[in-house]
Amino acid sequence: MSKFWSPLVNRLTPYVPGEQPKLPNLVKLNTNENPYPPSPKAVAAMQAEIGHDGASLRLYPDPSADRLKEAVAAFYGEFGIGARQVFVGNGSDEVLAHVFMALLQHDAPLLYPDISYSFYPVYAGLYGISAETVALDGDYGIDLSAYRRANGGIIFPNPNAPTGRLLPLGEIEALLTANTESVVVVDEAYVDFGGDTAIALVNRFPNLLVVHTLSKSRSLAGLRVGYAVGHPDLIEALERVKNSFNSYPLDRIAIAGAVAALEDRAWFDRTRNAVIASREQLVSDLTLLGFQVLPSAANFVFARHPGRDGAELAQALRQRSIIVRHFKAPRIDQFLRITIGTDEQCGALVAALKEILG
Repeated sequence: MSKFWSPLVNRLTPYVPGEQPKLPNLVKLNTNENPYPPSPKAVAAMQAEIGHDGASLRLYPDPSADRLKEAVAAFYGEFGIGARQVFVGNGSDEVLAHVFMALLQHDAPLLYPDISYSFYPVYAGLYGISAETVALDGDYGIDLSAYRRANGGIIFPNPNAPTGRLLPLGEIEALLTANTESVVVVDEAYVDFGGDTAIALVNRFPNLLVVHTLSKSRSLAGLRVGYAVGHPDLIEALERVKNSFNSYPLDRIAIAGAVAALEDRAWFDRTRNAVIASREQLVSDLTLLGFQVLPSAANFVFARHPGRDGAELAQALRQRSIIVRHFKAPRIDQFLRITIGTDEQCGALVAALKEILG
């Protein structure tokens, strides 16, 4: 604390990112990174953008990133999406930050799940947004019928994080039909690993905004590229906020790599299907060890063992250089969130758990 701080700083409770430990022979299953490399075409496109002497880097990137917007629109062409319906930013976290400022600051409270992405309360605090949490049901699912009340906006992940549970598209459609006077934001960071995207509903509901990232299913967490798809009026609000903050959120290399990654559908399908197959095998292995595993449509699972403390299990794994995520929060403090790694990494996890459980 310092006398030079603005009063707001004293009130903030910052987001705590997943640990990036420096341990030897680490099996890193704590931050939901994709275990496979990005598309070789994306890597080649980034290298080509730099060129042999890096001369292109002396020039500013396209502030509108039009090539990337067109690539996103093309990827969802079956839903009739145009480039005017796409907003891009420096990772989905930045996109969400602009969403909170541009679309979710109203007199009525913002609604989001009580167990969900922990950046939501951080942004609400940063921007002074009145917010109310809505409890998950007894099976750790999002009950959208509980959101049918006065609100200044609704936001939730699908699949939810950290639970991994998926809402059917029909339930989201029913919420949108009932809730027409405020923005509904569906945060789909993990939807490519087992769900149907709500982008299919965008042209029917002008108050729907869907947020995506290239960090997970495109293996580009280190590049920081995110985007949102919605009605042009919503996109215009985001552009106005972005251009009041940073006109150049995406560099030339990021734009080139992201475009190529979106265009390489074969690599996208191959790697996400590999993650899905590994997830199903891990769920089976954990169940045989006595774990209770929530249904997951993400690239992670949320599991607890009825006979062992969650924090103790996480520490025991850490001693074996295997890192998983443990949340010290009510209702979920016995769960471990385990990122899906390669089959070899998942095998190492299972072998370690067998040893720990005896």
